[in-house]
Amino acid sequence: MPPADDHPSETLSQADPALAGPTLELGLGASGAPSAGYRVLARKYRPAIFADLIGQEAMVRTLTNALASGRLAHAFMLSGVRGIGKTTTARIIARALNCIGADGNGGPTASPCGVCQHCTAIAADRHMDVIEMDAASRTGVDEIRELLDGVRYRPTSARYKIYIIDEVHMLSRNAFNALLKTLEEPPEHVRFVFATTEIRKVPITVLSRCQRFDLRRIDQERLARHLADIAGREGAGVDPAALHLLARAADGSVRDALSLLDQAIAHAGGSVDDETVRRMLGLADRTVTYDLADALLRGAIAEALALVAAQYRAGADPVEMLGDLLDLTHWCTRIKVDPACLEAPGVAEAERVRGREIAERLSMAEATRLWQMLLKGLGEVRTAPAPLQAAEMVLIRIAYASRLPTPAEALSGAKPVPAAAGSARAAGAAAGSGAPAAGSGSPAAAARPEPSAPSQGPAVTTTMAAAAPAALAVAPAVRAETEREPPAGPGAAAAAGRSIQSFAAVVDLAREEREAILYGHLVADVHLVHFAPPRIEIRLSDGASGDLVRRLREFLGRQTGQPWLVTVSHEAGEPTLLEQRRRLEAERRLEVAADPLVQAVLAAFPGARLGEIHTAAPAAAADVAGGGGDDDVADDEQPAEADGEDMAAEDDVRLDD
Repeated sequence: MPPADDHPSETLSQADPALAGPTLELGLGASGAPSAGYRVLARKYRPAIFADLIGQEAMVRTLTNALASGRLAHAFMLSGVRGIGKTTTARIIARALNCIGADGNGGPTASPCGVCQHCTAIAADRHMDVIEMDAASRTGVDEIRELLDGVRYRPTSARYKIYIIDEVHMLSRNAFNALLKTLEEPPEHVRFVFATTEIRKVPITVLSRCQRFDLRRIDQERLARHLADIAGREGAGVDPAALHLLARAADGSVRDALSLLDQAIAHAGGSVDDETVRRMLGLADRTVTYDLADALLRGAIAEALALVAAQYRAGADPVEMLGDLLDLTHWCTRIKVDPACLEAPGVAEAERVRGREIAERLSMAEATRLWQMLLKGLGEVRTAPAPLQAAEMVLIRIAYASRLPTPAEALSGAKPVPAAAGSARAAGAAAGSGAPAAGSGSPAAAARPEPSAPSQGPAVTTTMAAAAPAALAVAPAVRAETEREPPAGPGAAAAAGRSIQSFAAVVDLAREEREAILYGHLVADVHLVHFAPPRIEIRLSDGASGDLVRRLREFLGRQTGQPWLVTVSHEAGEPTLLEQRRRLEAERRLEVAADPLVQAVLAAFPGARLGEIHTAAPAAAADVAGGGGDDDVADDEQPAEADGEDMAAEDDVRLDD
């Protein structure tokens, strides 16, 4: 080995342990002699001991206790996103296992001294017994065999021979197979440390032979504090808002955060503020993002496009602008479901005030619709040849979607109205009911009609009445829809006060009010035990919804204007309406099959079987008896009634081959 004087990096590392690292860039001074060059922050502040690792408390505690008790695994698997500290942790493990202390008599420790020959050699990436391999460039079985050939030999000077394989998931299948036997029973002097960003690509046979540690992403608050500490040690002035922007852009990666901080300090040439970071990263101003969301919710398309154009001229990326809108939508939705998040430490005043304002104007249906449209639009912008134009088209769609009806309104047959008309209707509903209109603070909510009692069109009523089995078939699909808000306004007042005297009337009312989810459960999952208005006692089938009792109670309260008591019983009760309907249909089929004419037809056509049975209207039956005509076709199209009221009418029977 050459003398130490031939390695300036080693001499500098020994003089200053904080500068220890795998390599050290060298430059040429004015005299042409080698001189230490600038080290990027990601390398200068690389952790040297376990205590320096941030956000990995579980792993640090496990390894520290293992080193203290001597319960050391023979192989470690480190997984996590890029820049989270996998390779750094592997090198710390190598130093911890081989450190001999400043006096040369130490043993394995969780706090390597950093000054012994093994610590300095490992930090300089020149230790003979610590072999690092990049599996991304050496994927074949031959490389693994070459590496394993040295396993049988003891280390030259260190306590353990350490094999560090980075991006281990890149190894081929044959390479993994060649590694298995040695990995399961390695010699006492060998330790393996694997690092990967794709843990799912590592065979389970390899994972089962390793002690696995999943390194976590660093949360933004913790990462921002870490960046603030390093900025202070570097003597750079960085605003807290800029630090949070850098931490957010790093997405939990410490290396990415330090690289961005390095770039921001060089970009600013002095104090770093949030505006500098936004220009550097191509981000839109947060206040402008709120202004853009406000314009979209008001349907002000021209204003929204002007804001986008101004941000684009300032250097903002269209993809980042839509990403900011997605982040804002998620933040406002969190405020709606958990208002306490506004009081969390670290939430800026602008985020708190503007976020609460937008959240109050957005209904949950509008928030989810906005999220889906932005998510789909973000993919379009990323692949579009002209990202700005694609982003503008996405925003235009969102602005026009603010005038679309909600799913509940679409099911009720309500038509979308202009914004002005919608505002007038909302105001009228609020005045008529004595309560503020739902979502009246939102221009987007005012742009759509308020939910009201559905119109009872003759065609729709006839279809719903005649196609009850079809409604049952559709009910499971409709159950996936979100529960619509209770109707408000004059329509609800008119519906109140109805008299319900039977359970069948409850089912019919649910059908008339287009409560498809409730109607489907009442028909298929409810066994009536006792009915005495305003009290219902029922037994639920296994497939009933968990909130069916609450939903039925609220529905009856809205329709009758009085509270109802709905209780669940363990008594058998009556069969469900669906079971009764099926029993009637079975009896009807037996009755039709016993008809002499049908039996004669079945005997005349061997192999035929009884198909669908339709009830013909009395007038149509007379036409059939008189010779029929073109109206016979119409008889076949009439759906069969499930309640069996027309059992006396003649039946139109179809035979299937």
